[in-house]
Amino acid sequence: MPTPTLFHRSATGLAALALVLTGSLTGCYKLRGHYGGPKTYEPATRRLDAADVALPAGYKAEAIAQGLTYPTGVAFDAQGTPYILEAGYSYGEVWTAPRLLRLEPNGETKEVYSGGKNGPWTGLVFHEGAFYVSEGGSLEGGRILRITPAGQMSVLVDKLPSLGDHHTNGPAIGSDGYVYFGQGTATNSGVVGPDNADFGWLTRNPKYHEIPCQDITLVGQNFESDNPLTEDKKDKVTTGAYLPFGTPSTAGQVIKGQLPCTGAIMRVPLRGGPLELVASGLRNPFGLAFHPNGTLYTTENAYDTRGSRPAYGAGDVLWAVKPGTWYGFPDFSAGQPMNTSDYETPKNDPKFLLAKHPQTPPKPAAILGVHSSSNGFDFSRSASFGHVGEAFIAQFGDMAPNVGRVYGPVGFKVVRVNVQTGAVEDFAVNKGRTNGPSSEIGRAGLERPVAARFDPKGEALYVVDFGMMPMTEQGPSPRKQTGVLWKISKI
Repeated sequence: MPTPTLFHRSATGLAALALVLTGSLTGCYKLRGHYGGPKTYEPATRRLDAADVALPAGYKAEAIAQGLTYPTGVAFDAQGTPYILEAGYSYGEVWTAPRLLRLEPNGETKEVYSGGKNGPWTGLVFHEGAFYVSEGGSLEGGRILRITPAGQMSVLVDKLPSLGDHHTNGPAIGSDGYVYFGQGTATNSGVVGPDNADFGWLTRNPKYHEIPCQDITLVGQNFESDNPLTEDKKDKVTTGAYLPFGTPSTAGQVIKGQLPCTGAIMRVPLRGGPLELVASGLRNPFGLAFHPNGTLYTTENAYDTRGSRPAYGAGDVLWAVKPGTWYGFPDFSAGQPMNTSDYETPKNDPKFLLAKHPQTPPKPAAILGVHSSSNGFDFSRSASFGHVGEAFIAQFGDMAPNVGRVYGPVGFKVVRVNVQTGAVEDFAVNKGRTNGPSSEIGRAGLERPVAARFDPKGEALYVVDFGMMPMTEQGPSPRKQTGVLWKISKI
């Protein structure tokens, strides 16, 4: 989760989740207060004041639900009633019960369905009488669930490769009768390393690694690292790309592709059927949404400065998704090759891992903030709200210093993107002299926005705020019962 994508650790994720985070770097800059925060997972009091959220003239914000635990999504039934998704997991290795909640007129919530210990639930969408939920699957593998408003659940897809850093995300419903969803990568940049032990999954699944969508040929570059799977502090191992931890690669080695795979967008018929590949080469495609013209778009959480193959300065991306396209992971960022000084770190620039690339990646629709964790989003469809055809993207916010250095807080807001020009503008951001989560800057507005969705009429934008999650020396410290659902509308 947003990513913490929960979600992308770079901001993602819902880790995502967000959201997205561990493994610090010598000389990292720290966000103000990130090492002074509480180190427990107990509920914390959160102040709320919509007046602390800065919006363009003519708009207002209001908090319509609060006290949520790790919320990640919102959708509306046929009557326009809002339903809220709680993830059931947060980076920091914290599990709770993932839940689908109905928002009552009095602002209280009623549980519709509660899942098991396989979060994070990273997103949902409503279509023809049922909700479709992406189950991140950090323990048992990802799934796409179908849940009715009466609380009846069935599994549309299971056994998705989501046991690593990033999870099963989305979903979105196409006019072609398919459910589209994203599947994040197992690692930061293609190589399993000690940072994945910090995430928790390497010790649980020491043989887990990236799975290509098509056959790939490796350069044979290997990476030496400490071995967190033994107690010997001097123990070293060598690991190659797309291979289990401690397994070296050789030049010209071919890794066979398969489906499902990591780092991809896939789809499945609404009524079930075979899984199909839509696009590949995506590090963590977290948010998915269809433009009013029918084009599918996705947000991609970009590389962090961590692990055996760190990258510096990789911005999150908004892509227009063209079926059959390869978007560059693990050797490109935002369409640009990574083996240049633009992404150089103290370990030098990231060398190519693949001997051959399926194609030259396209140019993105927009490049977003480095470590912003740009996650769930929606397109404006109504002139009454304004900015028709533009994307409104929730930015979970950075998870520095674990993802790399930042000179100040990045994200923690909702931005508006013109997909024709690539222009990015703030839409909802905390008031104050500095940016950051409201609890850190002494305000009572936004903490970590993770999803944004318009109501069925397109008249109001609902923003899902994951809640308080300060970064501590031990890593993410998510706070239960601090999540909020905001509603933004015209005055």
